[in-house]
Amino acid sequence: MATKNEKGVALILTMILLVVLSVMAVSLLFMGQSETWSSMNYRMMTQTRYGAEAGIHKAANFLQSTSYTSPTSAQIAANFTTTTSPITYGGAPAVLSANSAIGSSNFPIDADKTNFAANAAGSLTAGNTTVTYKPYAKLLAIQSFTAYPSTAPAVVEKWEITSDGTISGVRNAQVRVSAIMERQKTPAYAYAAFATATGCAALSFGGGGSTDSYDSASLTVTNGVATVPSTFSAFGGNVGTNGNLDESGNKTIINGTLSTPRSGTGTCSTSTVTALSQNGNTEVFAITELSQNVTYNTPDAPSPAPPTTPMSIGNKADCTGIPSCVVGGFDKNGNNPSITSITAGSTSSTATSLGALTIQGNLHLVPPTGTTPGSTVYINAYSIKSSGNPNITIDPIPGTSPAQYAQIVLNVAPAGSVDLTGSTLSNPTLVPANFQVLYGGTNDVTINGGTDTAMLLYAPNANFKLNGGGNLFGSVIASKVKDLGGGSIHYDRELQTEFYQLGNYMLSSFNWQKY
Repeated sequence: MATKNEKGVALILTMILLVVLSVMAVSLLFMGQSETWSSMNYRMMTQTRYGAEAGIHKAANFLQSTSYTSPTSAQIAANFTTTTSPITYGGAPAVLSANSAIGSSNFPIDADKTNFAANAAGSLTAGNTTVTYKPYAKLLAIQSFTAYPSTAPAVVEKWEITSDGTISGVRNAQVRVSAIMERQKTPAYAYAAFATATGCAALSFGGGGSTDSYDSASLTVTNGVATVPSTFSAFGGNVGTNGNLDESGNKTIINGTLSTPRSGTGTCSTSTVTALSQNGNTEVFAITELSQNVTYNTPDAPSPAPPTTPMSIGNKADCTGIPSCVVGGFDKNGNNPSITSITAGSTSSTATSLGALTIQGNLHLVPPTGTTPGSTVYINAYSIKSSGNPNITIDPIPGTSPAQYAQIVLNVAPAGSVDLTGSTLSNPTLVPANFQVLYGGTNDVTINGGTDTAMLLYAPNANFKLNGGGNLFGSVIASKVKDLGGGSIHYDRELQTEFYQLGNYMLSSFNWQKY
């Protein structure tokens, strides 16, 4: 039987194996190279993205700095078309640019264009690589308003910032990132009480103290005198603080939420400031954790500065030595008894200027004759205190029928103090805005609650105490707020849309794409 010749099979198999191994080796080399390039591409993409984000932050920092001058209200009216978004100037979007690849600057303030181009662009070193960034900012919205408690205008803006991050070399990379930066106006009196202090018991409620809310626009009013609600809304009495709320005692209740950057409940200590501490039958609806502390600007000191001269309202109607003071005047019912009245000034610069005022007899605070209803009038004082249980009444504009009111602002010097412990404050409208107390100092502020005590207190550096178990209609801003006598703070929900401040800057809506 014949046999097959198998000589040379081993050589063929060896050659096939070598081919297979060679292909595998080439594949591995190709895969390794691909992974290397892929890793390099990812690294370069990441570096350029971070560079582009650096441009976003550099532009945002510029727009928040003193190098940038916001347009004034007059410039806004003269130069911009604000009914569209983006805002236009000369028929084209209003732009600040340090990136000619996207577009050139188109802005009415030359210094802003020059400073943005010079300061917003830059570069970063990443290992042996340099990443350059060039931002471009488009104005989406702009608004001028009066920022409480100042009378000066303020401006809020919304920008779309776009930034290119670039690596140039043998292998190039470019990433474009965009974000929205805005600064909104926020309600100045957003809470029944807000304490700016950051520690324990910044807010203290006890002894049955409470918050709730009402709407002053829906009250029944007869000749300027509002009827006190028989019941209040068991919501809307929100409180806030940069520190801790301490609740104690029976039936102490916050008919609303607690807002604070702190978290957790339980014992508060210097090292661990919790959001809420409770002892006894107390209640708060919910805790809202703020992203950062809330800042309230110190109110402007009275200008011109009031004198430090002692002045006194006696038990008998007497105006000796007191500016803008008369004996006689209209009370809240339209009567004209022999009372002491101080007339406010029509502007902050022409405010009635009082020294260290002690109130021992009944006092009426009166707007000037002819004042437009709802407008603001002013009284400046070095300090104010009461003694002997006098009544302090907010009067209507003389001669108005039915009675109409102005917003009386009492601005107290920072070195002075506010102590109305021994008095009853009567604001018969129950509209808190009709009596506002501004105080930039650090001495304690004490107010007695009453049946129609309606007011706004803006004293972000001072400790406040609601004395006794009476009512306070309105809102309080202080360093610390203490209500331990069972008093109630009734928040007027109309305040949500009445006074505004500048809010914090915010960056949001980040998007990116690779080129």
